[in-house]
Amino acid sequence: MAAAARPGPGAEELALLEKLLGLPKGNKYGVQGERKVPVLQTNNGPGLTGLMTIAAHLVKQAKKDQLLGSTAEEKAVVQQWLEYRVTRVDGGSSKEDTRIILKDLNMHLEDKVYLAGNIFTLADILMYYGLHHIMVDLTVQEKEKYLNVSRWFNHIQHYPGVRQHLSNIIFMKNRLYTNAH
Repeated sequence: MAAAARPGPGAEELALLEKLLGLPKGNKYGVQGERKVPVLQTNNGPGLTGLMTIAAHLVKQAKKDQLLGSTAEEKAVVQQWLEYRVTRVDGGSSKEDTRIILKDLNMHLEDKVYLAGNIFTLADILMYYGLHHIMVDLTVQEKEKYLNVSRWFNHIQHYPGVRQHLSNIIFMKNRLYTNAH
């Protein structure tokens, strides 16, 4: 007898997003394929497939289109980071992949509050969910090395409704040591 398919991380994130957006529960999420691509079973018509597609659908359903960006440029940047999330973060598996992802994000966030600049978007929400399991395992020194990512992550985890049942990641405010000799 085959075991029932357990929702993958993408399906769990979509349920968190649904709650954050204030949508009523009731959507049925599943996964398909080896990579456990999320699928939303709809009542009318074919199901929707893919984290970005379903997340954008939920945002529109909640009438919170501002989370997708307001201007054409913001929308493109949000889309870019959603693609990065799916291709790089979800696709990365090695320590080296993780290091490159954190380095990329750290450089990008050097002069930004959010991934799309100065506005909180779906890209911030899904990147937070995608990075949570990585941030949990970072040492204090690693968090300090990726200071901009740590600042952004800490900000997003305290954004109302985002973290929900996920563990709170602790970030030190004072340096415990210096790099100077």
